[in-house]
Amino acid sequence: MPRNDPPRDDPRRRTGDRPERSALADARRYTPRGRTVRESAAERAGRDPFRPALQVLAGGRSDQSRRAEGRRGDQGRRAAEEGRADRGRSTADRGRATTDRGRATPDRGRGASDRGQGTADRARGTADRGRATGGTRGTGRAAGSNRSARVGAQRPPVRPKINRGLAPPRPGRPQRRLRVATVLALALFTLIGGRLVVLQFTDARAYAADALEQRLKREVIPAPRGSILDADGKPLAHSVEARYIYADPTQVQDVEATADALMPVLGQLGVSRSELVPKLAPHKHKNGTNVQFEYLARRVDVELGDAVVALNLAGVRVARDERREVPGHDLAASVIGFTGRDLKGLTGLEQKYDEQLRGEDGLRVFESGQGKLDREIPGSLHQARPARPGSSLQLTINRFVQFRVQQILAARLQAVKASIGAAVVMDVKTGEVIAQASFPGYDAADPPADSELWLDTSSGMLVDPGSTHKAIVMGAALQEGKIVPTTSVFVGPKIVKGDREFVDSVNKQTKETPVTIAGIMAYSSNIGTIRVADALGKDKVYEYQRRFGLGEPTGEGLPGEVAGLVREPKDWYGSSHGTIPIGNGVSTTPLQMAAAYAAIANDGVWVQPRLVSGLIGPDGKLAKAPPPLTRKVLDPQHARELRELLEAPVAVKGGTGNQAAIEGYRVAGKTGTGGRVVDGKYTEGYVASFIGMAPADAPRYVVAVYAYGLDITGASMAPAFREMMQFMLIRYGVPPTGAPAPVFQVYPPA
Repeated sequence: MPRNDPPRDDPRRRTGDRPERSALADARRYTPRGRTVRESAAERAGRDPFRPALQVLAGGRSDQSRRAEGRRGDQGRRAAEEGRADRGRSTADRGRATTDRGRATPDRGRGASDRGQGTADRARGTADRGRATGGTRGTGRAAGSNRSARVGAQRPPVRPKINRGLAPPRPGRPQRRLRVATVLALALFTLIGGRLVVLQFTDARAYAADALEQRLKREVIPAPRGSILDADGKPLAHSVEARYIYADPTQVQDVEATADALMPVLGQLGVSRSELVPKLAPHKHKNGTNVQFEYLARRVDVELGDAVVALNLAGVRVARDERREVPGHDLAASVIGFTGRDLKGLTGLEQKYDEQLRGEDGLRVFESGQGKLDREIPGSLHQARPARPGSSLQLTINRFVQFRVQQILAARLQAVKASIGAAVVMDVKTGEVIAQASFPGYDAADPPADSELWLDTSSGMLVDPGSTHKAIVMGAALQEGKIVPTTSVFVGPKIVKGDREFVDSVNKQTKETPVTIAGIMAYSSNIGTIRVADALGKDKVYEYQRRFGLGEPTGEGLPGEVAGLVREPKDWYGSSHGTIPIGNGVSTTPLQMAAAYAAIANDGVWVQPRLVSGLIGPDGKLAKAPPPLTRKVLDPQHARELRELLEAPVAVKGGTGNQAAIEGYRVAGKTGTGGRVVDGKYTEGYVASFIGMAPADAPRYVVAVYAYGLDITGASMAPAFREMMQFMLIRYGVPPTGAPAPVFQVYPPA
């Protein structure tokens, strides 16, 4: 592109005639290091190129500058002139040098000419400023001073104090912030990474186990409770499958609607809506936690449980349950006992053999969803431990005999207005209890709240045996040789022992009269028995009491069996020599006395009574009970002699046991009248009893009947014995022996 530079021979190219550039153009010429020419020249001269600008920005001069203002005024004009000339020559020299370089390099010459022209312009501008500066610093300064004075007269100039030593602001250091941020980010990622490593490799199993545990649900599989069977294997008590209905109040969505849906089903069980709604509504335990389980109904029929399942109500569940059924209701209820809500035995054999009957519950573990998906997850973890059923208890009791004995006992006790009674039927050879009845009874399927009705009176009622105890005294005297069946004893109108007189109530004697042992037994003579006991001695009386099983539990198998009380010889006092032989001051149970008479019937061998013949395991095999304890009490000969003497009360005309006679059979037995002991004290009223065996010459069974009432005698129980024994003989087909009954003499021949 053509330039407007003058030709080489143009006179304007000479130094003296070079066109001058403006001072602004000169200031804009930059050196290769990024400074303008003026800045570079000022730096070489040792001056601060920015000082004039700083002074202008400061809006005033320093005090020292004002004091030197006058001196520099005149010098300013001369310096301005000289400065203009010097700068002009210097500019011309640089222009010639630039022209020479331009000849060597045309292009750069042209650029240098441009720069020379610009330098000249700047020189002229500098000269102009020099003149202005000269005027300012010389005469012009004076004028400036006058101007300042005029301005100052109007308003004093603001002279800010400039701290010339203040360093410029330090630039930011983003690198440091970046490094800190990087370190923090790396630390955070390291922490997260470390935690992930711990979770994945160290605690992974623990967390997985916790998560699984939250999903797992455990459902108990109840073990079927063993049955209680009679001697023929018929159930007296057994368990049937049932259902229980429960609710999780935290899962119930609509309490009112749920209650409305359940009432048609639960209403059949006697559940009212007023008691159902609070169970369905969310509520808390005393410790503040939410209640998540509430029984709505237990031991309901399977059909009712299925009906609730079909409703598909949120928060309402149905699970397998078990219900104890007692088909006979009050049949042997005091012996069988009953269970609680958890099917744990509370009384009777249910309590005694609870561990064997209970079995071992099973367990089903499965994964389940949460909330509305609270159902078993198909194909998930599933474990099951089957339940082990309990063993069944086979008794020696026969349900038909038990029913008949209870029926007879209740009828007889109601007839004599007795309030409490008991009856025991034993097999004399085996000690098996075929029937054991209590009056009043209760329904074991729906037991009463009154615990006194739960008492098994045969093993838990303490009574004075009364005259039934006289057989023990006579047996001991026969065994010890103090008497023989033909012995006679003098019986008078009374006998005194200690501070008490003893008399007979039947066949009273007005004077001392010899009476045979058979006569003493037939009319239950107190005086005759006391004199036989005197011949025997108190030590032997006590010894044979214990040998016949008095003063200790029989071990039949029922819980709560009482031991009774037999006084040791050292504890006898004056009247004890009269009361104890006739069965007063001795506390026994009906079962103990039945076992004592069974020993007489069993040729003098005492056999432990028992109710349980064996256990039937879940596999159906019968494990027989251990054989009963036995001990010899009397020699067989003396036992037979005693049995014959016991036939006298039944066979002798006017005997106390005439009402116990059974046509065609020889019957041996004894009546008794005593008191009842409660909490160590005698109660008002009497206990009447009769204990006997048949056939007397070959006994198979012993029956003991007891009744407690305000006005009652031993003879009143003889009819009940007769009915029970007759039923037993017919039931089991026991024929009469055919042997003729003995003929008894009450008084010895003259």
